[in-house]
Amino acid sequence: MMDVKEIREYLPHRYPFLLVDRVVELNVGESIVALKNVTVNEPFFNGHFPDQPVMPGVLIVEAMAQAAGILGFKTMDKKPQDGSIYYFVGADNLRFKRPVVPGDQLRLEAKVVSERRGIWKFDVVASVDGEKASSATILCADRKV
Repeated sequence: MMDVKEIREYLPHRYPFLLVDRVVELNVGESIVALKNVTVNEPFFNGHFPDQPVMPGVLIVEAMAQAAGILGFKTMDKKPQDGSIYYFVGADNLRFKRPVVPGDQLRLEAKVVSERRGIWKFDVVASVDGEKASSATILCADRKV
């Protein structure tokens, strides 16, 4: 549904911090399903951990937030080049259930819970092969650049 070229229109992130490779489902105003292919070439694996590579939890949360950001931008019919930026401002009920390792495909799901005065709330889940890796309720703020 969205390849990385189109994703780059909706997220200001660039390598090595763009953590969404593809969007496979998008229901504007409701939900998104995106993918992150986790490869051994990711720069963070050099130090986290060299002999037992594990994707840092904070980057899993960031990947979920980026998927939510795409959903938010698409729902608002805005892009960063329109002078809008989408900040990740909080997380509640954050849980990690399994490690994410090289070779995994991280499925990122976000659902809109609410929006008030530019503050969006999303329920997010990251999973690998149908097994939950992480979940949270996150808050994002739409602000002018």
